[in-house]
Amino acid sequence: MRKKGLIFFGAMAMAWSMQAHGQVKYSNEFLAIGVGARTMGMGGAGVASINDATAGYWNPSLLTAIEGKADISLMHAEYFAGIAKYDYAGASYRIDDNTAAGISFIRLGIDDIPNTLELIDNNGNIRYDRISHFSSADLGVLFSLGRKSSIEGLRYGANFKLVHRRTGEFATAWGFGLDAAAAYNYKKWRFAAVARDITGTFNAWIFNTDDLKEVFEITGNKIPENSLEVTVPSLHIGSAREFRVSEKITALAEIDLRFYFDGQRHVLLPLGFTGIDPYVGMEWIYNGWLAVRLGAGQLQWAESLDGGNEINLQPNLGIGINFRNLRIDYALTDIGDLSAAQYSNLVSLSYRIK
Repeated sequence: MRKKGLIFFGAMAMAWSMQAHGQVKYSNEFLAIGVGARTMGMGGAGVASINDATAGYWNPSLLTAIEGKADISLMHAEYFAGIAKYDYAGASYRIDDNTAAGISFIRLGIDDIPNTLELIDNNGNIRYDRISHFSSADLGVLFSLGRKSSIEGLRYGANFKLVHRRTGEFATAWGFGLDAAAAYNYKKWRFAAVARDITGTFNAWIFNTDDLKEVFEITGNKIPENSLEVTVPSLHIGSAREFRVSEKITALAEIDLRFYFDGQRHVLLPLGFTGIDPYVGMEWIYNGWLAVRLGAGQLQWAESLDGGNEINLQPNLGIGINFRNLRIDYALTDIGDLSAAQYSNLVSLSYRIK
């Protein structure tokens, strides 16, 4: 036990010591957007109450709380008027009464980007037939494992993350990282904590500048160099509680706090060495088949046009329908266009094998 503790703290120390050499704020942010229309309809509050295969993303310790033998979840969303596509696919499988495993695939990409580097030939002629296309995409794969503890109500789990980022033939990156998670149920209360990127998630970038060097020199841009990028650890904690509203209506409320340690951010609660973002959500379920959700996240201080500060938030709305083993969820993010982010429609499907 002592040896494992030394290894853990040694890895943490290594991650923090590398910040000066490769820390980039908002690194791997495509892994922080969120998956599953259910949780996104609750404003992104879900680390304590997630109940499907998306637990591999939100809180791997809760994989063991999923009813049934296996669960499959799919989601699609589009951002910036459909320019960026965000897709998720995940599955969980119960190994035995105390153990469950999961796998998640996440892709954020912009496809069919015109490459005009060869638009003009050596004779100065414009040749549209020389235009090619490429994609700029980020891909993450999460391998998850959850276990029930011998302590009643306590669960724990972990993620191993593999990251691949690519911008055509110009730049590629490979990275890896670890998450650790725990959850505890006490009567109608649920508590959870997820430490993301606990050892730092490392991305090694390799740039192919052969085709870019001439253009960069003409435009006065700095030619990029191969580098190592580090995603700093963050801590997500949550608390949820179930309520019985009537004979046919149940409700669930959750509040999450996300602690960031990568320097100053426009968060609601800046506390020196850390910044805290709160997320709140509610879910009402009628007769076990119809769900209505409401939540808010991204509560941040933002600079207004007059130079002052104002609170920026993202209110979300969602609805879900359960039909036997199939669940269809929809979420509309940023209703009323109150945040700096543009609104988006999210649709997800979940199928449970009992």
